[in-house]
Amino acid sequence: MPLHAQSTSFNGTVALSSQLVDRGQAITGDTPILQGAASWTFPTEDTASQTLPSGWSLGLSGSTEVRSPSRLVEALVQASRYWSLSSDWQMQVSLLYYRYPGSNGSSRTFDRAEAGVNWSYRDVLTFGLSAIHVIGAKTQQPRGAADINLHWPLTRHFSLSAGAGITQSLTAPYSPYHHVYTDSYTDHTGSARANHYSYGHAGLLWNSGPWQMELDRIVAAPETQQQWANLDTSSWVATISWSF
Repeated sequence: MPLHAQSTSFNGTVALSSQLVDRGQAITGDTPILQGAASWTFPTEDTASQTLPSGWSLGLSGSTEVRSPSRLVEALVQASRYWSLSSDWQMQVSLLYYRYPGSNGSSRTFDRAEAGVNWSYRDVLTFGLSAIHVIGAKTQQPRGAADINLHWPLTRHFSLSAGAGITQSLTAPYSPYHHVYTDSYTDHTGSARANHYSYGHAGLLWNSGPWQMELDRIVAAPETQQQWANLDTSSWVATISWSF
């Protein structure tokens, strides 16, 4: 069916967070992080059947420590195709590239490309599956991840924010035969680590117009902290953002 491109829209966000955390793991120390993001959406409409809108989107984002604003600690590029399945459900397929050029050499183990598919219900519930390729990994076998997130309205300005996920580790080669890490990734007791870990958060979100504030309690399985021993994830992460 012929598609008719609608007007392109641009959105931007500037945010300040208390720490940069990626799937339950600390990417930076417990220090203020300045973040910026921009996205462009290109909606299309089936002019023959007047179906619900679908389209494409492109996004860029970057993060830096406030104390070292000239050095990026994270960069992200994303391309997505989205569809409205019904008045309540939306589906999105995305390709993402994550880059962590921070001064800590261990952060480069998180450089990766992801292919993901997400389903959203009324902007309240989102469930996603991801296939992850770690840049420079010794094995080319992709890792997998699953995430679910909830934003439940409480009052006019407040919402409950909660999420949980599970992923195969990005920091060591995965063995499909023994379901453990290779010997070079054993812990200080000599025991092999599990090849996956779980994580989650729960908190309160406030928004008013272009402003939003969120405070989350970060929860992670003990093996999460073992993946990158020299950085600890803070128990609480706060973020304030402004969108335009």
